[in-house]
Amino acid sequence: MKNTKQFTPRSFAIVGAGPVGCIVAAFLANAGYEVTLCDVVPELISPAADRGIILEGAENLQAKVTRTCNSVEDLAEYDPDVIIIAVKSNLSSLLASSIASFQREGMYVLSWQNGIDTELEMVPDLGRKAVLRGVVNLGCGLKSPCHVTIPFHHAPHFIQALDPESVVASIGIADAFSKAGLLTENTDNIVSLVWRKSILNACMNPVCALTGLTMAEAMGDPEVLNIVDQLVKECVKVARANEIQLGWGFYPYAIEYMSKAGHHKPSMLVDIETRRRTEINFINGQFVRYGKQAGIETPYNLMIMSLVKALENKRRQELFS
Repeated sequence: MKNTKQFTPRSFAIVGAGPVGCIVAAFLANAGYEVTLCDVVPELISPAADRGIILEGAENLQAKVTRTCNSVEDLAEYDPDVIIIAVKSNLSSLLASSIASFQREGMYVLSWQNGIDTELEMVPDLGRKAVLRGVVNLGCGLKSPCHVTIPFHHAPHFIQALDPESVVASIGIADAFSKAGLLTENTDNIVSLVWRKSILNACMNPVCALTGLTMAEAMGDPEVLNIVDQLVKECVKVARANEIQLGWGFYPYAIEYMSKAGHHKPSMLVDIETRRRTEINFINGQFVRYGKQAGIETPYNLMIMSLVKALENKRRQELFS
């Protein structure tokens, strides 16, 4: 008998008013959904319900969200159908424990983040049925609070539920995103898609963070390109050793993709410049961890992870000196 059950979310909460959070909030709000934008920094969300969120570049629109708040616990009052996590991966576990205090049946939490296994950080507190994972395929930066530039947008995006019983939720959320103009597909291949995206991040984000170069500048410098090339090959080797399917011709695809990214500052470079913690542990750190698991040496990932951590610590010490 055909399953006719559907999930049609009407209210969304986005945790994190960075560029990715602002983009999904703007698209959903523009389509008429109830949207709450949450961030602990008041200045980041103050324009969202007044002037609205502005997107420019590959996508151009301006939309006001329903409301804003400064604490995840405040979301209990609004009882959203879907909570989208769009903050740094190192905060996933902490946010999940806060959401668990008001979690209800039929409420879903989507990891809309960079990195490998970010969704698994939420499972101990929320359970597998409530958690979904997404892969975002765009480049973006925050020009000012709630004002986002989008150098490139390579739709579709992808979502998968961790539990088969929640596939209906994945389909419903992907449908809502797509109707809002953010083309998104439900998938049963999220692990492969996460690793494909994470290899691109692992080979470009830390290199730009350490050199201060944009993606185009990094790919255009022969010496830097050699490091990027070695990182791609090492990450592909780790993926294959762990039986992760990357698809035919992934190496040339990765080099071509990064070569066409333009003068975009990856989020890790922005984190270093603004003295914030990076997501290095969930990106290159995961390739180191999975390399050890499969008995594969990862000298390039280990080196670049250590250098980013050292620079991150130095920049943060300067902030308090």
